Parts: sequence; structure tokens; C-alpha cells
Amino acid sequence: MSSADLASLTGVRSGKNSYYREFRRSSERLEAAVRSLDHISVALVRTVEGPRALLTAVVQAAAEHLQARWVVLAVADGCLPESRPRFLGLDETGRVVDTVEALPEEARPWLARLRGDPPDRAEAEESGLVVVPMSIDGVPVGGVAGRAASRELTEPLDLSVLRILVNQAAVALHTASLYNSSVALRTRADQLTQEANQHARDLAVRSQELQSAQALLIAAREREALDAERHRIARELHDSVTQYVLSAGMAVEVARGELEGTDVARRLAEARDLTQHAVGQLRAAIYSLNQTGDGDAPVLPRLLEQACALHARPGLAVDLRLEGSPVALPAAAEQSLARLAGEALFNVSAHSGANRCVVRLSYGGNQIRLTVDDDGTGDPATLRTLLRVEEAGDVDGRHRGLVNMASRAEELGGSFAVRRSRLGGVRTLVQVPVVRRAAS
Repeated sequence: MSSADLASLTGVRSGKNSYYREFRRSSERLEAAVRSLDHISVALVRTVEGPRALLTAVVQAAAEHLQARWVVLAVADGCLPESRPRFLGLDETGRVVDTVEALPEEARPWLARLRGDPPDRAEAEESGLVVVPMSIDGVPVGGVAGRAASRELTEPLDLSVLRILVNQAAVALHTASLYNSSVALRTRADQLTQEANQHARDLAVRSQELQSAQALLIAAREREALDAERHRIARELHDSVTQYVLSAGMAVEVARGELEGTDVARRLAEARDLTQHAVGQLRAAIYSLNQTGDGDAPVLPRLLEQACALHARPGLAVDLRLEGSPVALPAAAEQSLARLAGEALFNVSAHSGANRCVVRLSYGGNQIRLTVDDDGTGDPATLRTLLRVEEAGDVDGRHRGLVNMASRAEELGGSFAVRRSRLGGVRTLVQVPVVRRAAS
């Protein structure tokens, strides 16, 4: 085997007949390289400590391999922006530091060069200065520089070892950069999701507020229209119907005076009383129509008091009884119940021949119960038959009172019934659900 072949196989070159000394030296360099790689392998498995542990191991291994007085490893500005730390170095005491002030004076210019213009190939000077690039996909992203103890420690094998060390650091930094970027993106995505959810909740709240405001506006407009219509009807009743009834009553009274003492005069007196009763009902209706129902106080009990006082007459005692805690209802509902009670009281006064009548208004839970009882001669079965006939169709327009009462109760979502009263006469029963007055 020739000297060239032996040199090619062993990496040992010598001009002498013995290769032992050169072999020993090469073996020692190889052992140093293995030790350096062993440092990196230990650092690679310390993933929970992040890239700093690996970079520290790279700096220490490079310093040990070169027997260097100083070593600095840096990432170029603008490269791997999420990577931390940006540089590490070995101070004069052998400690790994990450501040410029702690580095030896000789190392600081090389730190600036690595950060500003990283090398693209490994270099070794006669003075023992070594510069090795740190690359990713062939693109320099930083590097390592150090001052070896002797020129003999900067041979190609040493440069290869340093390149391996530095490239491991590059991979660790790149991986950490990707991880940090993914974490930042995930955090931002979570923030955007939270913001979107919050915006959705805010939008739902605003939508609900808008719907509530719209409902209040519609209710206000409806109430305004209803009040205007009530006032119009009240004015028409006062200016026309009431005047006609008063005129009719006056004409009846004049005729009765001319026929004083006759049977016709007695009947005209009854007609006069009926016109007076009708005028009283019209005035009560006009008063009720002019009540707007504003405020929180229930007005139904007061309306019923007025109705009872209006229909009471000599020979007919009307008693009002309230049970439970009054609840403020919508104005239209209170007006309808008052009119319904007034119609029932009119029937008692005009048709039943009763001497006593009891109006009972009961507030209980979610229901209002209104009853009008009398001790007259009315027959509930006959009244129920009349109601069915009237609901089927009343050609002459008479006897609409029962139908109107039933219709009012149905419009309020309740029920209407005619039964036998415990007083002996007829009981008119209305039950409606409680629909509280909306807040202004």
C-alpha cells in the first residue's frame, strides 16, 4: 500500500516512514469532534428548555473544540424574527452571556459582523480566527466566530464539526421560530374568535334593545291612535247621541204633563226614566272614553264603582266587592271589562226585576274573575238560548247585549258564561287572563 493510499484511507499524512504520531494526533481530533457532537446530542433532547439550552451547548462545544479564548454565536438581523435569544457568547471567564458588554473586546466587532453581514462560507485564518456560517436551506441566517488556541485546531475537520454544531443551532432556532409563529397565530385567532363572539353578543343585545324600543314605539303609536279614537267617539256621543236622548226625554216629559193622571202618562214616566238612565250611561261612557289609563294605578275598580253608582236606583241595591290585589291592566282591557260590567248591570236594572245586585271583581294569580249576581226573575237557560240565537244572526239588531259581552270577553282572551246565581237570579261570569300594562 502506497503512502497516498494510506493517507486517503486514514486521513493521516506524513513524509516519514512511521505514521504513528500523525495517527495519534488525528485520533485526538476525532475524539474531540465526537465529544462536541455528544454535547449537541445531549442538548437536543432538552426540548422543554427551548432553543437557548441548545445554543448554550453549541457555544460551549465550539469553545471546547477550538480551545478558544472567546466564541460568539449570532442570528442575523431580519432573519428568524421570532427566534430568541438573538446571540450568545463566551466571556473571558468561560461563562455563556447574552449581553454585548459582557463579551471580550475582540469579540464585539465579530458579533456586529455576524448580525449585519453573515458569512456564506467557513473561514480560518493563520491567527486561529474561525468564522462558520449558520444556514437554512443554503441561505446564511447568522454564524459563529471564535479565536482558537492554535492554528492546528482550525483544520477542515474542525470546520466541519463547527458547521454541524452551528447548523443544529439553526434548525433549533428555525423550529422555535415556526412554533412561536404558530403560537402567535393561534393566539391571534383565539383573540379574533373571542372578539367575534363578543361582537355577536353585543349585536344580539343591541338587536334586542332595538326590538324593545320598536315595540315601545309601536305601543305608543297605538295608544296615541286609540286615545284619539276614544276622544273622537266621546265627542260624537256628547254632541249628538246624548243631545238626541235628552231631547227625546224632554219631549216625553212634555207629553206626560199633558196626559197627567192617565195610564199613558204612567208609561211615559217609565220612558222618561229610561231616557234619564240612558243619559247617565252615555255620560259614564264618555267619562270612561276620556280616561287615558296612564300611570301605574289600576283604574278598573274605580270604573266599576262609577258603573255601580250609575245603575243603582230606588228598589235596587248594587254592591261592589273587590278581592285580591288590583293589577294595572292595559287601558283597553280595563275599559272593556268596565263596559262589560255596565252592560250586565243594565240588564239587571232593566229586565230582571231584582232588588239586589252584587258585582265582584277578583284578582287571583294570572286571572281576573268578574261576576254580576242578582236576585231577580231571569232564567239563565233562556238567556243562553238567546245568546246562541244572537250569535247565529240577529236580523232586527235587538238583543245584542249578550253577544257584545261575549265578544268583549273573547277579545280579551277570556270566557263568558251565564249561570244561576246563589242569590236566586242570574250570574254573569267573565274570566280573563292577566295581561299587565307595558312599561312606558
